[in-house]
Amino acid sequence: MDNLIAHQIPAVHAPDIVGAVAGPIVFIILISLLREPTRQRFNAVFVAGAGTAYLRGGFGPWEMLLPVLVTLCAFRGLTSYRFVGLAWLIHAGWDVLHHLYGNPILPFMGASSAGCALCDAVLAAWFLGGAPSPWALLSPREI
Repeated sequence: MDNLIAHQIPAVHAPDIVGAVAGPIVFIILISLLREPTRQRFNAVFVAGAGTAYLRGGFGPWEMLLPVLVTLCAFRGLTSYRFVGLAWLIHAGWDVLHHLYGNPILPFMGASSAGCALCDAVLAAWFLGGAPSPWALLSPREI
């Protein structure tokens, strides 16, 4: 019953939002330097690791649900960016639950779960869109 103690929902401020959006943009730019299929495989493994972020997050045995779901998606993500995106979307949902529960992923940063949710949502959108390389925008195109 100790896990059911009422928690306060942390406030989210502008710097939390800016950092949560800037982080995945920098990640996307840097990870796009990797060639395929290495880039896709790396991202599938990376999101699988992110699925373990909350193992001691306060939801008791329910915390095991996130790594199971994310790992299943990550395995399929080895051949499909959309499954990597789905894994990030699931993780974003878990982040929202933790933020509303008042149990942030980083105890010293109250809004960290909200920021993580926003970061994960940006990543999910990019992967669900097929993970296009931003570097392709800079290369000359044929008309």
